[in-house]
Amino acid sequence: MSHGGDIYKYAKILECSSDEIIDFSSNINCYETENKLTLTNKTITQYADFRYKELKTVISQNYNVKPSQIALYNGATTAIYELFRSIKQKRVFLYAPLYSEYEKAAQKTKKAVFKVSRLGGDMEDEVLEKSIVVFVNPATPDGTYYDEEELEELFSMWIEKECTIIIDESFLEFEALPSIRHKINEYKKLYIIQSFSKFYACAGVRIGAVFSSKKNIKKLEPSIWNISSLDVEFLKQRLNDEEFKTTSKEFHKKQKSELFEILENSGVFEQVFESDANFFLTKSERAAEIFNHLLEEKILTRRCFSFDYLDNTFLRFAVKDSAAHQKLRDALATLPQTVEVQTDELP
Repeated sequence: MSHGGDIYKYAKILECSSDEIIDFSSNINCYETENKLTLTNKTITQYADFRYKELKTVISQNYNVKPSQIALYNGATTAIYELFRSIKQKRVFLYAPLYSEYEKAAQKTKKAVFKVSRLGGDMEDEVLEKSIVVFVNPATPDGTYYDEEELEELFSMWIEKECTIIIDESFLEFEALPSIRHKINEYKKLYIIQSFSKFYACAGVRIGAVFSSKKNIKKLEPSIWNISSLDVEFLKQRLNDEEFKTTSKEFHKKQKSELFEILENSGVFEQVFESDANFFLTKSERAAEIFNHLLEEKILTRRCFSFDYLDNTFLRFAVKDSAAHQKLRDALATLPQTVEVQTDELP
């Protein structure tokens, strides 16, 4: 299981509609509100401004960066691949575990990949000069947030080594955590990856961004019209929706607390890890059995053995609404008390 959200695969296995599956594997904001987007014929029939000036202005106002410091792509994953294609260094140090597409993007661009463990390892392990370093903050799948003070020693080392630094802040907004975007004005080799689909609850809207210096952004040169007019109009509306932001953060806080209580009190996990994102990592020797049992109840979770430094005892649960949480609570309560040895997903 290399990604969450593959409800279509499991709907086929279960011979049901994908709508019947409760997807705890997908870490998209669970707050749902009415779509306020109004479409006109002009939006559909005319070419968009391929420079995306209006959208960049809105992003600039929301993220405190200049429009000239923004490159837009058809999703954050596309941004990652294009960024790796643009950067010429051939060594990449990944602070793992992290989003698997970073390693795939490095391999596709024929870069040598090295990994540094964030989980109990020494994050100040030697990094070679003029390498690319990648750090996701808050991290996935554990949801750990590293504040600027915690990262200071690492930053100093990376800068001393003249490394190109990529920081992914795609889960930052759920708890209004401080960003290090301001550092793009201080260090010319810093790039920030920003997904808009997570917090703004729009996985079907494919827009991701790279924030960096004006000089770096000019070198990236995304292809023209790489974002649809519909995506642009939706994201402009959502970014300007202050009510959505405020209510969403309040809802997230409430639902996150509810999910933690369910997982902690279920009695089936040895550990539920604290998280600064909209998901929880759990550990249980019965994880494979729990996964299969929940899947039979049409509840999909994220198995984490594909992440570096984790194994098949880890599951991740994304925060959902109370109805989904109640079904999870009920399903965990019916888990058989005797341990059934299972290593595979349902056939």
